[in-house]
Amino acid sequence: MNKAADNKLEELETDLLLEAIFRYYGYDFRGYEPGIVRLRIREAMMASRIPTISRFQDRVLHEPAFLERFVQTFSGPEVAMFSDAGFYRSFRTTVIPLLKTYPFARIWYAGCSTGQGVYSMAIVLREEGIGARCRIYATDLSEQAIRDARRGAYPASLFDAYSANYSQSGGAKSFSDYCKRARNRMLMDPSLKTNIVFSEHNLATDGSFNEFQLIVFREALGSLNHTLRARVDRLIYDSLSRLGILALNAGESLDSMPHEASYRLMDKESGLFQKVHATALPQACHS
Repeated sequence: MNKAADNKLEELETDLLLEAIFRYYGYDFRGYEPGIVRLRIREAMMASRIPTISRFQDRVLHEPAFLERFVQTFSGPEVAMFSDAGFYRSFRTTVIPLLKTYPFARIWYAGCSTGQGVYSMAIVLREEGIGARCRIYATDLSEQAIRDARRGAYPASLFDAYSANYSQSGGAKSFSDYCKRARNRMLMDPSLKTNIVFSEHNLATDGSFNEFQLIVFREALGSLNHTLRARVDRLIYDSLSRLGILALNAGESLDSMPHEASYRLMDKESGLFQKVHATALPQACHS
C-alpha cells in the first residue's frame, strides 16, 4: 500500500473514531484541526503501545478511563502561574478599573486546564480589592482537569518559579501568602476558591450559560478549525456583556472572526479586546 493510500485510510479511521466518540460519549472533536487531532491520537497510541486506530477505537469505546485520558489531551494546556507577566500587568491597569465599575462581575475562564491561570486571576482580583464581588466560572471539557483544578495542588518544586512569575507580574505581597507547602505539594489557599465555580463545558456542543463582564479564552482557540472557531465566536459574542472584555493570547487577533467588528482593540500585546457594539450578521451565521 502506498503512502497516499495509507493517509487516506488513516483519515477514514480517524473520522470513524471521532464519530464514535461523539455518538457514544458526546465529546465532539470533529471541529478540531485535523493535524492536531491526528497528533493527539498518535501520541495516545504510542503511550499505550496500540498499533492501529481501529484497536485504539475499541479501547476508547470499552474503557471510559482510557477515553478520559484521551479527552484530557484536548484540554487547555497546563500553564505556569503568572506565566505571562506582561498580561497580568496590563490586566491590572487596563481591565481592573473597568471591572471596578460593576457592583458584581462575572468572569468566564474557558479551557482552564488544571487551574493555574484561574488561581492567578483570583489572586490579582483579591489584591485589587474586588475579589469578593467577582465570580470566576472556570471550565474545561476534561472532567479530570476540572477535578485537578478544583483540588488546587501542584508540585512543590514549582514554587520558586511561580513566586518569581508573581513578582514580575506586579504582585504586591509574597506568593507564599496564597499557598502552603505540604510535603511535595503546593496547596493553594482554600479561600481563593470561594468565588470560583469549576465545571465541565464543551465548546463544540455546549451553549452560553450566563452573561459575563470578562471572558478569558487565552488557550482555547488555537486548535479549532474554521467552522468551530465561528461557533465559538458566536458563543463568546452571546456571552459577553456590552463593554465587556475579551482576553485572548498575547498578539492574537480577531481577524476573520464573524463578530470582529464588534470589538475594539485595547492592548494587542496582551490580547485584550472590548465589545463595543452589536454586529448584524447574515441569517446563516445564526443557525
